Amino acid sequence: MDLSLSNKVFLVAASSKGLGAGIAESLAADGARVSLCSRTASDVEAAASRLSNRYGIEARGYSCDASDPESITNWVSRSLADFETIDGLVVNAGGPPPGKFDAFSDADWQAGFELTLMSAVRMIRAVLPTMRAKQAGSILTITSSSVKEPIDILLLSNVFRSGVVSLVKSLSKDLATEGIRINNLVPGSIDTDRVRANDAFAAEKRGISADERKAQRVAEIPLGRYGTTDEFGKAGAFLLSDAAAYITGATIMVDGGKSKTVW
Repeated sequence: MDLSLSNKVFLVAASSKGLGAGIAESLAADGARVSLCSRTASDVEAAASRLSNRYGIEARGYSCDASDPESITNWVSRSLADFETIDGLVVNAGGPPPGKFDAFSDADWQAGFELTLMSAVRMIRAVLPTMRAKQAGSILTITSSSVKEPIDILLLSNVFRSGVVSLVKSLSKDLATEGIRINNLVPGSIDTDRVRANDAFAAEKRGISADERKAQRVAEIPLGRYGTTDEFGKAGAFLLSDAAAYITGATIMVDGGKSKTVW
């Protein structure tokens, strides 16, 4: 499908690898111009260079710490100065650490709040003036399957990513009147460094190998495998594009059918 993204400008957070990189790749493959960011400048600059060389599009990489409000403001401001417009935003950040309730101090809760919930608030706030001036734009947040079914070892993610979903639903009605769509994209078990790390953490707790833990999880997925960042990225590019012009305020699962929820 031609998503008609040629020359449109998308800001994709936490996109040097993993889920963000998957969406950035799909956008670039359809001709979009992309602003990537991550905490490590060398990694994100290399990712941007790879996309530019592979697809012949403009891609730039910026250093950004999603838990730092000034860093987010600088990323959006520099992107707007370099690209001159913003058509879409992908809200994304590295997840908070795994663990159960007794493992976390007040400082851990505050850090999770800043990284996961407030990063979404700040990124959205930063792009809205440009989108409102155009009366057009699309925003997509990457959340977690924990917003549908809480995950035992991911308490911080369970709490704060659910807040992101509520934020998006709350904003969707008002933003729709201004020509701006906003949705959530929920990954299940996508083969990323984050998922592999969580498998290793859970395996250690259970006294089994990471491969055994992965096999247990795969057995719960109707499609019988982990997803790829390419598959996730294509779903994200679709939701950001005008092909999804009548979709807003939605929470879309990319999980191989694992979720048992009906909403």
